[in-house]
Amino acid sequence: MAEGRITRGTTGVNRLRRVDRWIGTLPAVRLTDDPLVVDLGYGASATTSLELHDRLARVRPDVEVIGIEIDPTRVALASRDAKPGVSFRLGGFEVPLPAGRRATIIRALNVLRQYDESEVAAAWDRMLDRLQPGGELVEGTCNETGRVCSWVTLDAAGPQRFTISLRLAELERPSIVAERLPKVLIHRNVPGERIHDFLVELDRAWQINSPLSVYGPSQRWIATVEAMRSSGWPVQGSKARWRLGELTVNWDAVAPN
Repeated sequence: MAEGRITRGTTGVNRLRRVDRWIGTLPAVRLTDDPLVVDLGYGASATTSLELHDRLARVRPDVEVIGIEIDPTRVALASRDAKPGVSFRLGGFEVPLPAGRRATIIRALNVLRQYDESEVAAAWDRMLDRLQPGGELVEGTCNETGRVCSWVTLDAAGPQRFTISLRLAELERPSIVAERLPKVLIHRNVPGERIHDFLVELDRAWQINSPLSVYGPSQRWIATVEAMRSSGWPVQGSKARWRLGELTVNWDAVAPN
């Protein structure tokens, strides 16, 4: 039986573009012999699965995307839009795949948001069990327009990285992402927790570098990320990623106490 609960199904064009862009950089996608990517809980239409395939096909023309939904009606509707390289099937956290195959990447965005924090670890373990060796799970949340996003990247050993991705134009403060943290973190944004310290420090660095706004929001953000790294946060990536509004840190830096 499909494992999980039906979500609201909210979706939209380009909503997941930021996380798709991130997934396209992952070594697992580029190096695997079987580029099978799962869009788990794609929602009320086939949009996000089709967009994921189009974006990943730029780096892996042979990529295959399987959209998995727990609602049979949604699967029937999405299947009308199936095309070579994109198909849909009924399922949940057990991630049913054909002929015993395993996924290179499982993307689960806006799926666990409605669950209790106590249910996250079991859902993670169930999805991780369906990955290829070297595969990764990308689980997180975004707002309705996709301009405020955050996600955790996990492998067989557990969570490894935490990423936020923000639209920098007209950004008032980076801590707006607090409203769209993954379920495992969203209730931890309180004094004494690492994610709270991270967001406080990030807002401070953003404010300190406000004079750089005259050179554009990307330059201000790059300076903000550099300030975070200089103050000891284990920042990953390079300016090429930062100028997109991304910031990635080691999971241990923000993990719940």
